[in-house]
Amino acid sequence: MGIIEIEPFTKRNWEEAMAIEVGDGQKSFVPSVAECLAFAYLKPWDEALDPYVLLADGTIIGVFYLSYTPDSKDNYWIGGFQIDKRHQGKGYGTQALIQIVEFVKDRHPACCLLSLTVEKDNPHAIHIYEKLGFTTEKKENDYAEVIYTFNLAEIFSETN
Repeated sequence: MGIIEIEPFTKRNWEEAMAIEVGDGQKSFVPSVAECLAFAYLKPWDEALDPYVLLADGTIIGVFYLSYTPDSKDNYWIGGFQIDKRHQGKGYGTQALIQIVEFVKDRHPACCLLSLTVEKDNPHAIHIYEKLGFTTEKKENDYAEVIYTFNLAEIFSETN
């Protein structure tokens, strides 16, 4: 398994990215790729919403978006994170999430707190998030999704 790379959606890759699809039992957990792109255009939550593709060995294996307020310390949200059903079960989800955290740290140095939401009945995703250090106070958003956070300031200050 190669290193996961992150690239923005572009004219060159959007058609391949649109083919990303999760399994039937997972479709209620994440927005479709088309919905993610609509969110990027509409920016329903924050000032900025950037969609990205996840690549392994040059092949798009997943997508996510980052919704945020530029230069804020605590308003950065990972959304739409999904690995294509053909690439699941290979460790890509865990590796991709590690890369996403590093990506946010590098691209948005002001960010101290990274957040995401997860459906209560998605134990596989919850396991991955908790394994990588995301924590929850069991608070929910307006859609009854549980909010998880990752403290970048605490984690990365320990390594300096």
